[in-house]
Amino acid sequence: MIFKQNIGIILCKAETFRRFACNQKYSSMPRNKIFVTRSDYPKNSIAMLEGKCEVDIWDHEKHGEINKENLIKKIKGVHGLFCCLNDKIDKDIIKAGSDLKVISTMSVGVDHIDRQALKEAKVRLGYTPDVLTEATAELTVALLLATSRRLFEANSVIIKGEWKSAWGPVWMCGPGLKGSTVGIVGFGRIGQCIASKLKSFAIYKLLYSGTREKTEGKELGAIFTSLDNLLKESDFVIVSCSLNETTRNLFTKEKFDLMKPTAIFINTSRGAVVDQEALYDALKNSKIRAAGLDVMVPEPLPSDHKLLSLSNCVILPHIGSATYQTRMAMADLVVKNILTALNGEEMPAEFHLS
Repeated sequence: MIFKQNIGIILCKAETFRRFACNQKYSSMPRNKIFVTRSDYPKNSIAMLEGKCEVDIWDHEKHGEINKENLIKKIKGVHGLFCCLNDKIDKDIIKAGSDLKVISTMSVGVDHIDRQALKEAKVRLGYTPDVLTEATAELTVALLLATSRRLFEANSVIIKGEWKSAWGPVWMCGPGLKGSTVGIVGFGRIGQCIASKLKSFAIYKLLYSGTREKTEGKELGAIFTSLDNLLKESDFVIVSCSLNETTRNLFTKEKFDLMKPTAIFINTSRGAVVDQEALYDALKNSKIRAAGLDVMVPEPLPSDHKLLSLSNCVILPHIGSATYQTRMAMADLVVKNILTALNGEEMPAEFHLS
């Protein structure tokens, strides 16, 4: 009995030593290095990374947003990059990051990243689709209502002391959604979510344009049509398409000329989809009634930009996904993309480079 007990103790100690040695082995192995491009990403998400990787964070509050020169310096020896749409990741940066295995961006759009250079370098790309669909759709409807019902103009007259009468028959009137025709340009996840929310406003007709007709359109009672026809018929035009070579500067003078003089134009996709000079002229010369923008070029928009001088143009500082829940979920997804890619596993949201 004593002999068996001693053997048990010896085996137990041996197993303890084996586990200790194993832990020592892995703890002494070099950890993956991650570079994070700004210091105000959600802390819980960054803590997830710090628990598994060696993390270097750029203090943008102290040094300002990271520029290309500093990013090239910081990317050397890094295995994973946590970035956002502010960060322009071009071929020079990707070349400097010779140890890179994955880039994960806290955005749905990936037009700020040179995908061809990434593909050639065999670096994987993560992004955050689906997570911000509801928040962006909500903001789009809010911007549509703020523009059509002239909320910013109405607030401004109070602040300026210009509210002289308690009521006027047509003072501060704008077009209502009920009975109107709404056209959505780009009918992906966000476009479809916008469409579903607008149905509750008792609109008359819902049109959409894009690369092809979709079954989801029929389910929502939406009619697929050409872009030109959509612009001619719609009282409200909402842009929710992605930015690519076919949609860049899609909205030119010719497109605005097709629209009704009473039409309202809303863009929550990407600023580069619109020729802003053409939009300014259309608004200034009453070719369209009003516009609401959450995206523009450049961002941030200079405070002296001429679009800001127009009372019929409502501009927001790219806050489409700005709910606490959405931003936390986006940051968590960025981290999961990085960790799974570094482990050679399937990423929760990988942008496939074709």
